[in-house]
Amino acid sequence: MDMQSLYLTVPLAPLAGALVAGLFGRSIGRTGAHLVTILGVLVSFLASILIFQDVLAGNTFNGALYTWITSGDVSLEIGFLIDRLTTVMMLVVTFVSLCVHVYTIGYMSDDDGYQRFFSYISLFTFSMLMLVMSNNFLQLFFGWEAVGLVSYLLIGFWYTRESAIYANLKAFLVNRVGDFGFLLGIGLVLAYFGSLDYAQVFQKAPTLAHESISILDGHAWSLLTVICILLFIGAMGKSAQFPLHVWLPDSMEGPTPISALIHAATMVTAGIFMVARMSPLFELSDTALSFVMIIGAITALFMGFLGMIQNDIKRVVAYSTLSQLGYMTVALGASAYSVAIFHLMTHAFFKALLFLAAGSVIIGMHHDQDIRNMGGLRKYMPITWITLLIGSLALIGTPGLSGFFSKDSIILATYASDLYGSGFAAFAVTAGVFVTAFYSFRMYFLVFHGKERFHNAHAGHDQEGGKDDDQHGHHGGGHGTPHESPWVVWLPLVLLAIPSVYAGWAYIEPMLFGDYFGGAIFVNHEAHKAMSDLAHHFHGAGAMTLHALMTLPFWLAVAGVATAYYLYMVRRDLPEKIRRQAGVLYTILDQKYGFDRFNDWFFAGGARWLGGRLWRWGDVTAIDGVMVNGSARVVGQFARLARGLQSGYIYHYAFAMIIGVALLVTVFVG
Repeated sequence: MDMQSLYLTVPLAPLAGALVAGLFGRSIGRTGAHLVTILGVLVSFLASILIFQDVLAGNTFNGALYTWITSGDVSLEIGFLIDRLTTVMMLVVTFVSLCVHVYTIGYMSDDDGYQRFFSYISLFTFSMLMLVMSNNFLQLFFGWEAVGLVSYLLIGFWYTRESAIYANLKAFLVNRVGDFGFLLGIGLVLAYFGSLDYAQVFQKAPTLAHESISILDGHAWSLLTVICILLFIGAMGKSAQFPLHVWLPDSMEGPTPISALIHAATMVTAGIFMVARMSPLFELSDTALSFVMIIGAITALFMGFLGMIQNDIKRVVAYSTLSQLGYMTVALGASAYSVAIFHLMTHAFFKALLFLAAGSVIIGMHHDQDIRNMGGLRKYMPITWITLLIGSLALIGTPGLSGFFSKDSIILATYASDLYGSGFAAFAVTAGVFVTAFYSFRMYFLVFHGKERFHNAHAGHDQEGGKDDDQHGHHGGGHGTPHESPWVVWLPLVLLAIPSVYAGWAYIEPMLFGDYFGGAIFVNHEAHKAMSDLAHHFHGAGAMTLHALMTLPFWLAVAGVATAYYLYMVRRDLPEKIRRQAGVLYTILDQKYGFDRFNDWFFAGGARWLGGRLWRWGDVTAIDGVMVNGSARVVGQFARLARGLQSGYIYHYAFAMIIGVALLVTVFVG
């Protein structure tokens, strides 16, 4: 089998599974649906491993598979770019997707839309693979939009729920805002570079580095700055960066396996991957890099604050995803692209683990998601407990675990950067460590330790259970004793916990300091010295782990865990007192800084107001009033006049003829 067929197999295997499960789901039944989709993703994962080994041996590929449209000198093609960066993404996407597929068998076992669900998640995997394997902007955009479409279908999977429909519409519309910028950026690339092929665009970029473009009269902007910022606006939508972050917490309305797939490994990291892939363009614009860094820093810190007051177990993890995406974006802004991809990879493992573990807790709690109704689950759910603990420790950057190496490298890179905004970013990512440790362990202690609160939690307090039960044939309302989840649920947890422990240790040196990414990522080391600075201070993973015990981030993480322990295990009355004392501050956090309310009032309300006005003036007044009814009225008036003339009396007609003759004579004589 030649390599090109193998490249094609990677995205097409999940697509085949999705088509079979989606179109013939009824006839092949539940077992058939999960077997065919899991087989597709497994084939894709194994093919990715073979391609990865081939690329490590030095065989990269960049070429078109077929030409879609040729217009003048521009040909729009479907093609693959297989290099070190692509293969990392392929492995992460297929591995996490495989774990999620297996997990879904257990999680969705009582659901009526079982086959449909498997079809969607396989289609999602196909879309994401097309995005990461593309070698041109057109195919990138196809994958980008396909991922957005399938996420819409997945978030609104339980379509009888009002909240799910609101959430998927919100995700879709917010992503349209980002994609509008993305499309404008691609349009500018085509206009100025005359090609959509990455290789040609990157080759030509330095010659256009000093080109300027006038958007508003009299204001010349650097062309590359405009292109990079527009492309990054696309990433802000997909990767949920402030202020386009509002869709991600709401998207928790979808079933838990989606949360793991969309919000851990795949869709939200598309923006991060895209900026890393575009490094030859971003390196030519310091303004764009500063913009990226500042947006990332705001997201990393301020979204973390919101995680501190959430009571829905999935929303805590969702805000943690927002915050971690902010960290990756900060790394991109500091020109530490490889660190961002490294954190993307480690984060994919431990965040998918956290989401799936949260889902396991939800199953064990009979679909109650409120962490205030839990407590003491450690002895009922030992496997979920230990895996969630490993995921949380990796997330907060415990020395030695995967999250530590990537997160600390981001913090160091930010300190090493001297771009505008790097001071604020350094403060944000450092302070974020305490916040992350606090909300992660607040959730952990409330769920697994302390006294059991689920016996006195009655069905009325059950936030989501009630909605679930009547709809999906889940367990009846009320709370039985929690129980460990079936093996199809806990096996993926164990599989994801393994890389969450060792991935950082094993891969930090080759990915950050060896020439692992080769030509896939370009950094101008003279202008942006963060990476060379990191390399200078790196003396191996062991030394980095030991050194961390004396650094500020480590002690901030310890302080965060200790604070959570004190407030939720020792002085349980304090959080409520603090909440009452905080007053306005708590209200601001509870209202999510007012973004949702502002968007509802300004954008949604504004659109409705404008629509109402256009309808009243356009439809009712102009079209109905003037054009339709107005033309009928004119005909009516004319007919009324004509009716008056056709009286039927001979002397009227004789009189008219005499007047007519007199007029004609007057005209001719005149």
